[in-house]
Amino acid sequence: MKSGDGVLLWCALAVAIWAAKGQGSLVPPRREVYDNGRIFDISHRYQPDMPEWESNDGIGQFLWLPKSMKNGSIANNSEMKLPTHTGTHVDAPGHVFDHYFDAGFDVDSLDLHILNGPALLVDVPTESNITAQAMESLNIPRGVIRVLFRTLNTHRRLMFQKEWDTSYVGFTVDGAKWLVENTDIKLVGIDYLSVAAFDYLIPSHLVFLKDREIILVEGLKLDDVPAGLYSVHCLPLRLAGAEGSPMRCILTKN
Repeated sequence: MKSGDGVLLWCALAVAIWAAKGQGSLVPPRREVYDNGRIFDISHRYQPDMPEWESNDGIGQFLWLPKSMKNGSIANNSEMKLPTHTGTHVDAPGHVFDHYFDAGFDVDSLDLHILNGPALLVDVPTESNITAQAMESLNIPRGVIRVLFRTLNTHRRLMFQKEWDTSYVGFTVDGAKWLVENTDIKLVGIDYLSVAAFDYLIPSHLVFLKDREIILVEGLKLDDVPAGLYSVHCLPLRLAGAEGSPMRCILTKN
């Protein structure tokens, strides 16, 4: 027997023993809340029927298993292909400014201090978009750096529908300008695929990202999380040259 064959045989035997011991009890945990309610996962789970921009069919197949133990490989090794602005994700300045894109202001250049720290989760008290009037009514005090905006998108469960919906709630241009000019907010989080309302898609993004001081986190899962003060922890992938990245975000109670 060749040494390589011995390794394969040993691996197969170990897997068979492990599987036999756990037979009938293998149920993977899938949680949204951890540590008795101290940690909330506010990232959406990636799956084929999650919504994708300008698609009625969701993101479709994004995960493959080219190397499978069932087909003789010594381990399972998956590959994936995803648009960078899918699910819970972050926007870098190069998303809407081509000169920032060319200069390298990608997701690897984003400030982790802004993406991690005390954050306020607020309910937007309107069924319309986030206008200057809506922003003013929230009375967000100066000194607050990170705000997650829960809107009608959460109540309509838009991120759980595979069909893209242009009626989602987002920022208008005057709402974005009011935030930039009247608050200290540097992280804006929202509960659908775009922080900007569809009718104000590029203009609102331009307001937020023009000075490279505000980071946009989109596609947050904010259902069943009480409004209030938390610590937010968001970590994008270090994708050199990418203007967006999927990310895992959690909230922890202070």
